[in-house]
Amino acid sequence: MRSHPRVGRACSRAGCRFVATKTLIYVYADSTAVLGPLATFAEPHSYDLCELHSARLTLPNGWSVSRLEPTQGEIGPNDDDLMAIADAVREVAQQAQAGTASSDSQDGLGASSHSKNESSQPSSELGRRGHLRSIPTDLS
Repeated sequence: MRSHPRVGRACSRAGCRFVATKTLIYVYADSTAVLGPLATFAEPHSYDLCELHSARLTLPNGWSVSRLEPTQGEIGPNDDDLMAIADAVREVAQQAQAGTASSDSQDGLGASSHSKNESSQPSSELGRRGHLRSIPTDLS
């Protein structure tokens, strides 16, 4: 059964307007295509496919396909994902508190304008966890 058009990400196949339900990734070094559940976000080198196009997938001669189906326990974030998010939030909060405390103490001691400029600029550590993404809970 095909999904309703225009709800969620569209199928990558030209002319198809149905919603994508699977993500296809090619592993050229192994001559393998991996077809799995829809990725959380679109990647440049992956293809989102609807049910019909994922079922009709054809590959070049000599290529194999790995079809990955998630088990009920794999759907949604696991404990490690949740702990990583919690640790990232704690780390940013601690850095913000440390930055505020150090700028307050520097201002009280007559710190140079150079020190004030450093504390007012965003920390390079904040960009370090750019791989974490927020996922909306309402996907309707």
